[in-house]
Amino acid sequence: MPSRAVDPEGVEWRRLSPRYLTLRLVSGAIGTAVWTSIACLPLGARSIGFGLFAALPWWFVLALPAAVAALNLVLLALTPRRVRAMGYAERADDLLVRSGLLVRRVSVVPYGRMQYVDVTVGPIEGALGLATVRLHTAAAATQAAIPGLPEAEAARLREQLSARGEARLAGL
Repeated sequence: MPSRAVDPEGVEWRRLSPRYLTLRLVSGAIGTAVWTSIACLPLGARSIGFGLFAALPWWFVLALPAAVAALNLVLLALTPRRVRAMGYAERADDLLVRSGLLVRRVSVVPYGRMQYVDVTVGPIEGALGLATVRLHTAAAATQAAIPGLPEAEAARLREQLSARGEARLAGL
């Protein structure tokens, strides 16, 4: 259910690349495997009778990895909805960046307040042809990031935002 406070009327939101969902699912699956493996350490230690872990009840050492895996799988299942909730919109005087599933957030960054625009490409992002655009302003709390953009769109957005920012700043 859209809210006017979070979704202004007449705004055409642009979505992130579908490959960003792949990136988030792969990194989430790797994180799930790592955290579940770490949660299994007490189970292994209990089975060989190692130190304090030998005194732990079996139900605890079995429930710990099961709970960690279940929590991570729920978070992984929510990933597609989280990615769909993200987007950005270019308006005449500012850029809107939205995110969040349960707690929705829209950041408004006026072009005249931008200090610089940063484009980063990580190793997995690069393999998928994606980039992240970060907008920096004088206010530390107003750092907006748009992840999951195709590299060509990230370059276009960087140039567009830089030009608009310089034009607005020159008018001050």
